[in-house]
Amino acid sequence: MRPNPVPDIVIGRLPLYLRALGQMKAEGNTVTSSHELAGRLGISSAQIRKDLSQFGEFGKQGTGYNIAFLREQIQRILGVDRTWDVALIGLGDLGRALAHYGGFLRRGFQICALYDTDPEKIGQSIRDMPIQSMETMAADIRRKNIKIAMLAVPLSAAQEVVDELVGAGVVAILNYAPTSITVPEGVHVQQIDPALHLQHMTYYIKPD
Repeated sequence: MRPNPVPDIVIGRLPLYLRALGQMKAEGNTVTSSHELAGRLGISSAQIRKDLSQFGEFGKQGTGYNIAFLREQIQRILGVDRTWDVALIGLGDLGRALAHYGGFLRRGFQICALYDTDPEKIGQSIRDMPIQSMETMAADIRRKNIKIAMLAVPLSAAQEVVDELVGAGVVAILNYAPTSITVPEGVHVQQIDPALHLQHMTYYIKPD
């Protein structure tokens, strides 16, 4: 009998714990507690303990958690105890900003391939990586066995590009295009639309 799957909402909180633990380690701390994590993250200590218990026992009552050990265990659970190659598609303003961002590597992700349709951009380099034609994308991704892609293309092109990525073997897509995309079972999508989050927040702002 297969064990019950861990709820996706729990998986979504693990990177928050990982980030907080990294900050604590950088501050020179060696031990923490669910109460301290709760204070940093705005999540109840009971929820943190419940989330972590889904994967085993990582601390002892009264002594808390060893920060380095817990961080390593969460990295292992999330699969970021290694470095993942990532393809970035779309080198407009947003795509270029993502390509220049240096924070991905220390969290387990390396942008290693850039693609665009604009002939004026193809052949240019960003961080010593050439921007390649979309015509070569599927074959390159398949050859390099890239499983993760970031999508920063216009809305009108998003689904077509996604279909091509899935056909090339990509199974995880971070979608910055302002539209929902359809993928087959087994392919995971995370939607990043800043306007949606802004619209969420304006609900709570009272007009003057």
